[in-house]
Amino acid sequence: MINREIRDKIESDLKEEITNWSRNGILETVSGSCYFLKSSAKSQAFQCEANGLKELRKADAILIADCASVGDNYILTKFIDNGYPEGDFFNRFGKQLAQLHRYKSSSYGFYEDNFIGNNPQPNIPSQTEANDWVEFFFNKRLLYQYKLAERHNKVSDKLRKGFLYLESTIESLLRDSTEEPTLLHGDLWAGNFLCDTNNNVHLIDPAVYYGHREADLAMTKMFGGFTPAFYSSYHKEYPLQDGWEYREGIYRLYHVLNHLNLFGRSYLGQAEQILMQYM
Repeated sequence: MINREIRDKIESDLKEEITNWSRNGILETVSGSCYFLKSSAKSQAFQCEANGLKELRKADAILIADCASVGDNYILTKFIDNGYPEGDFFNRFGKQLAQLHRYKSSSYGFYEDNFIGNNPQPNIPSQTEANDWVEFFFNKRLLYQYKLAERHNKVSDKLRKGFLYLESTIESLLRDSTEEPTLLHGDLWAGNFLCDTNNNVHLIDPAVYYGHREADLAMTKMFGGFTPAFYSSYHKEYPLQDGWEYREGIYRLYHVLNHLNLFGRSYLGQAEQILMQYM
């Protein structure tokens, strides 16, 4: 059963009545339109998600989940009828992501902080961070997650040693690869895209900001990666700078630390291993 307050706001935004709803979050209105509802206790995350989807749509490069209504405790998007990726799906996906990454900004970060999973993701840059990718990424991504892990006693001596070494060397590791601030999905793994019944990709659940596109691609490798066709198509459309393979671990480290903070010490060894490869 839908919370009455949520139902009233949705019907007001859609300007029509909800006629059916299911436990898996699918709603249908009197006109026959279908939507997907996510709801929980009050949280800024839903509005941030809606703002991220809106930002991704600006690039006009790839299909983005369409937010139809949002409130303090829910987000409603148009329902995407799931299909199964086949044929040239991943070729097109790689090319479309590359085209999304051609959408640029004048500064790193974003106009608001948002969330990466259930953890806060600070995006508002200092005056120097706005024009300095290495400083932004270290302070707002790696250092933020590391300090969070420290506060929750999830940092080992090995992780501490590796992180201190990375702090002293990250400038030399990343400086030569810096690019213009690029629109990023921010949390691009296999669970955050859908294939519809027409074999088209749709991006969902973003953690949007403007940064280095290598960070987006590194996240796709977090749980085994996408298909070879995806990466081949991306590189053909928008080649990365030499040395991206070596830098990939630094960008993946952010998400590993985030998972360490979200899910516990089972991710500690992976974080330590990444850091050791740069020592």
